[in-house]
Amino acid sequence: MILKNRQNTSGYFLLLVTLAALFNACNYSFKDISIPPEVKTARVNFIENKARYVNPQLSPQLTDRLRQKINNQTRLTQVQGDDAHYEINARITDYTVTTVGVANGSSNTNRLRVAVHIKLTNRLDEKKNFEGDVSRNFDFDANQSLQQAEAAKNDEIVRNITDEIFNILFSNW
Repeated sequence: MILKNRQNTSGYFLLLVTLAALFNACNYSFKDISIPPEVKTARVNFIENKARYVNPQLSPQLTDRLRQKINNQTRLTQVQGDDAHYEINARITDYTVTTVGVANGSSNTNRLRVAVHIKLTNRLDEKKNFEGDVSRNFDFDANQSLQQAEAAKNDEIVRNITDEIFNILFSNW
């Protein structure tokens, strides 16, 4: 009886080790950052706000968050000079509110759309320059003012837009 329990225990242990290895493998794949080994430095310029409506906090917060994310999740050294291997420029191009939900003849849901145009200049290989757009929608109750919605959703907006920018520039999706 004791021998049988030991076999079951070793079987469970083997299953647990296998699941742990699979879990770790899955975790790694979510952080698949693709930066050529010769690229050592990056420069993130201030993200300008060129949208019709300007949230004065958004540009500095996005710039700071993107710099932190690159610093924490890549091996790149950030520099201020014009000799960076990667130069990242971006500008907020859209920051608009629309009504998306109507009930009983009045709006009940509004949507804030935030769009950012990104340009990556690769000084080591011009063929790998990139230019594109990212955008995200953030829904909020129509009973809230835009300022209330911005205050409530600010962290989510900054985090999601930064993640989108980072993923489009560095992830191999």
